[in-house]
Amino acid sequence: MVLTSTLPGGLPPYGPLTTFTQPTLDVVPLLTILALGGLYLYGVLRLRKNGVAWPVGRTISFVGLGLGTLALALLSGLAAYDTALFGAHMLQHMLLTMVAPVFLALGAPVTLALRTLPLTWRKRLLSVLHSRLSRLLTFPLLAWVSFVATPFVLYLSGLYEQSLVHPLLHDALHVHFVLVGCLFFWPLLGLDPVPGRVGYGLRMLISVAALPFHAFLGVAIMSVDSTGAGIIARDYYLQFLTVPEAIYQQKVGGGLLWASGDVVGLLFLFVMLYQWMRASEREAVREDRRLDRLDAAAARR
Repeated sequence: MVLTSTLPGGLPPYGPLTTFTQPTLDVVPLLTILALGGLYLYGVLRLRKNGVAWPVGRTISFVGLGLGTLALALLSGLAAYDTALFGAHMLQHMLLTMVAPVFLALGAPVTLALRTLPLTWRKRLLSVLHSRLSRLLTFPLLAWVSFVATPFVLYLSGLYEQSLVHPLLHDALHVHFVLVGCLFFWPLLGLDPVPGRVGYGLRMLISVAALPFHAFLGVAIMSVDSTGAGIIARDYYLQFLTVPEAIYQQKVGGGLLWASGDVVGLLFLFVMLYQWMRASEREAVREDRRLDRLDAAAARR
């Protein structure tokens, strides 16, 4: 559907290229992304200066894909349209919650920090990681509930519409998306020594248990009738969109929630299955070496 309505701020109709032709210069996200990228690269350079190798894939994952996804969500045309079109908002939501946290976790920044920070700061970081608050926030059941419940609470209450009209709440929602995604995915990937890590079997179970809920909510969001009675944030959107346009945007957003939850979730399961297989292979190698040492010791007697 081609939008014929006049969007807020004089934005042109959204299209495939407007993500890149309508950039958003938001100082706080820009400086945050640049600072995180600079600190990470500084840590990598310090390791190399000390003759310690750091996997290139981790750097690409954190700086290029993780921070790059944050930039796409918060500094591109998606950010320009996120309060105008429900579909653009939902794509931004999925990038912040399900894509960026995975790539950031694969970059293992906590491990990098523990290897490069001065002793005093390293102890402080470890004290934070071992604190009761960290253990509570990363407790698997709590992290799962936060991850699953966030979209239900947001879209089935008046909170989403409030975030469209209050800029501070809107920005806080973006931070919440990223934090919820990190608290859910970071312990499951298990690359960094963060609390909340569990065995691979339970990790797989937690991931599988989260898959259906995005699909359920996505279908529910798409099930708006032709009268527009079930339009989310109806009073806000109908100020500048027609009823058919608002319905179309909601169907697009619901479809994105459904599809991205399944696709990202299944890809994440494959990643964990691969990690599980690699861990089993390493454990088998260690066990073989242990048995070889026992055989050698027995032969010397």
